[in-house]
Amino acid sequence: MKKIAVLGAGESGVGAALLAKAKGLDVFVSDMGQIKEQYKAKLATAAIPFEEGTHTLTQILEAHEIIKSPGIPDKAPVIQQATAKQIPVISEIEFAGRYTDAKFICITGTNGKTTTTLLTYHLLKSAGLNVGLAGNIGESLAEKVIDNKHDYYVVELSSFQLDNMYQFKAHISVLLNITPDHLDRYEYSMEKYAASKLRVTRNMIGSDFFIYNADDQNIQQAFDSAAFGGTTIPFSLENTEGAKVTCEGSSIKVDVKFYEGKIDTSESSLIGKHNQYNTMAAVAVAKLLQVDDESIAKSLETFQNADHRLQLVGVAKDVSYINDSKATNVEAVWYALEGIKQPIIWIAGGVDKGNDYSVLQDLAREKVKVLICLGKDNKKLERAFNKVVPVIAETDSIEYAVRMGKLLAVPGDVVLLSPACASFDLFNNYEHRGQRFKEAVEKIVLKK
Repeated sequence: MKKIAVLGAGESGVGAALLAKAKGLDVFVSDMGQIKEQYKAKLATAAIPFEEGTHTLTQILEAHEIIKSPGIPDKAPVIQQATAKQIPVISEIEFAGRYTDAKFICITGTNGKTTTTLLTYHLLKSAGLNVGLAGNIGESLAEKVIDNKHDYYVVELSSFQLDNMYQFKAHISVLLNITPDHLDRYEYSMEKYAASKLRVTRNMIGSDFFIYNADDQNIQQAFDSAAFGGTTIPFSLENTEGAKVTCEGSSIKVDVKFYEGKIDTSESSLIGKHNQYNTMAAVAVAKLLQVDDESIAKSLETFQNADHRLQLVGVAKDVSYINDSKATNVEAVWYALEGIKQPIIWIAGGVDKGNDYSVLQDLAREKVKVLICLGKDNKKLERAFNKVVPVIAETDSIEYAVRMGKLLAVPGDVVLLSPACASFDLFNNYEHRGQRFKEAVEKIVLKK
């Protein structure tokens, strides 16, 4: 019987273990950390042996194949030893792809993956396609493949998941952008990071489609279209010559196989230039799968994005309160400020990640009337904007920040939490920060 060792017992690893067990393989799970109770229960129910807090190398290195969770780097000693013994190391996604004939729609990029994945899934599901959702979004593809009841899977993929994929093939792949991120895993090389992202195009053939951002210089430099086996669908806001998907006012113009026309996006709830890119990509997928225009337009109107991403959490006295806590870098904040057309009371700050705030100064000068610095050390933010924004205040209380936003706002304003920083000085993570903002808006603004 083929022996499988699964390293890491989170969503990905446990899903892979359950699939291996379902296919009659001899599987063992090992996690160097502590395993969450919900995952222990799943493993126990399936009678899958596991260990936590250690890696028993003698048992792991007996495996014919190792399935590695995305968070474990290749330089980890256990991976190095497996490689030295020539034991294949693959990802959960690679493993899952062996056990289904469903078609994969794979979405990657440094920014916008989750929004685009959720929107694509919403467009397809609303149109009646038999589609599943999986991957970096937080749901194991391998576990879904056990039942294998979908014709399509929309899969969000991080570079870490792509790194250990070899035979897996997407029917439609999407690459939104490539900007520096996680470079410590790629020897601080943008070329290696870009090559990782482009693994999403592996094994594709002429009947498969690669949808990519033609405005992204890093993609343009890294992608060798001449060597690509599939069909390219470039999208562009800058009307790059040859783009198959572009924007015209509040419509998206699409010219792909089976279809040439325009889709109305005027009722979409998504804000900002980055979401125009995300929407173009999702709409292109829908048209390649022959979803009709009316269904797409209606679904754009009903789409609700994931929490903490330019999420409208309330309106009171014609003042909108927007939670963009996921914006932990300057680039994400630029898109937020650029996309909002009303005057802004901007709540920002936290743990600075070496930010260059100068790129935000022109937008802040044009749109921001008040900056509320929310953090334990706000000096860098204050220095960057004290000659740009008329009013700057500071606090380490999100309730105080919301109360101040309410007091200073006039009808037509937006109170925007878009921090440009990590959250760890005052909160557990960006979700905790965003949740606290929502609670403060509900308590201070909406219930009075």
